[in-house]
Amino acid sequence: MVYGDLQFFDIIIFAVIAVFIIYRLRSVLGKRTGFQKNLDQQRFVKKETEQHKPKIPQLNENEQKFETIYKQVGVFDHKIFLEGAKKAFEIIITAFNKGDKNTLKNLVSKDVYNTFVSAIDTGANNPDAQFYSLVVDGIEDARVKNGKITIAVNFISEQILNNNEDEVIKNKDTWVFEKPENSKEPQWTLVQT
Repeated sequence: MVYGDLQFFDIIIFAVIAVFIIYRLRSVLGKRTGFQKNLDQQRFVKKETEQHKPKIPQLNENEQKFETIYKQVGVFDHKIFLEGAKKAFEIIITAFNKGDKNTLKNLVSKDVYNTFVSAIDTGANNPDAQFYSLVVDGIEDARVKNGKITIAVNFISEQILNNNEDEVIKNKDTWVFEKPENSKEPQWTLVQT
């Protein structure tokens, strides 16, 4: 009988331990009564509102106009845009100076292309000019209208003439770039100089 009493005593000890564990779990986890809000719905609503809230990064004082783009366009990165605009400026001016009409045709609108071609044909370009420096001086305008993103950028550029650093020409230009709002392509088109 002693052996049977030990088994009964073991069962009672395990039952007490199980009750204690269930009690502790219930106090930590709580109990569901059916009146709680659905947590999945709360997460979905929270996630949905976070997606609609535009994420505007820290902008420099001369870049504040980008806020308009960030508020209206889902995917936009002003740093990538500015790097691309600087590269485009340098490529377009170099192509213009060298009279490279094919390169210009792919980067600018038809009106701007015609203006550049007319200037090249009259000899207004200078094949001996080379870039010395280029700085983005600020954003003149940035907007989304009629399904197009339009950004006007102020550039300050310096070019050297005839490989002579004493002959530096400094220019301030405002160029307007444009692309369709829903375009996934990184390329922008120069529509105005």
